[in-house]
Amino acid sequence: MADMTSNPEILAAALDEFLDHDVELIIYGRSSIALGFDDAPTETLKTLDIDAIVKMDSLKAFEADNNFWEAKEKVNERFEDKGLYITHIFAEEQVFLRKSWADHIVPVTRPVTTHLKLFRPATVDLVLTKMMRGDDQQDMDDAAFLIRHDRISTEQLEAAFATANLTDTIELHDAFERAKPLVLSFAAEFDYSID
Repeated sequence: MADMTSNPEILAAALDEFLDHDVELIIYGRSSIALGFDDAPTETLKTLDIDAIVKMDSLKAFEADNNFWEAKEKVNERFEDKGLYITHIFAEEQVFLRKSWADHIVPVTRPVTTHLKLFRPATVDLVLTKMMRGDDQQDMDDAAFLIRHDRISTEQLEAAFATANLTDTIELHDAFERAKPLVLSFAAEFDYSID
């Protein structure tokens, strides 16, 4: 990672500053790449927001956590002039993930925080999330990085596709199908499986 402080680091540190108790946040999108991978592409460090996923069994408690929501608003107010913000908080059923995704989340240790405990989905789950907008160039660039970084094979991807929880939205299903051949081609290019 470059020596510069990334936008997601700035946002996460500020959120931590406003929290008065421990909060677990499972981040995804470009912020999860910027914070969760040491050699993240430079463009991910410049992402303007942090998106997060909430497990269904934590949703009610999360929604009732007034300190978190107040902290989120304070962060957004602080950085409004810079266009930085903590934005979408999605319930897990709204995001393409494997059924067992929550069993495989990975701790994110950057930046160092007191109350904010950051995690990201496993890399193969992050690839699934990148397929929600179909063949979007930015998302496909991110998917290629993720596949290369963790040497994800076509076999691993096919297994993930077979167990993915897809939303009921037809447009998102169509997008997922458009992304499949591209994502599989990345895995074929970087396929390290032994025959």
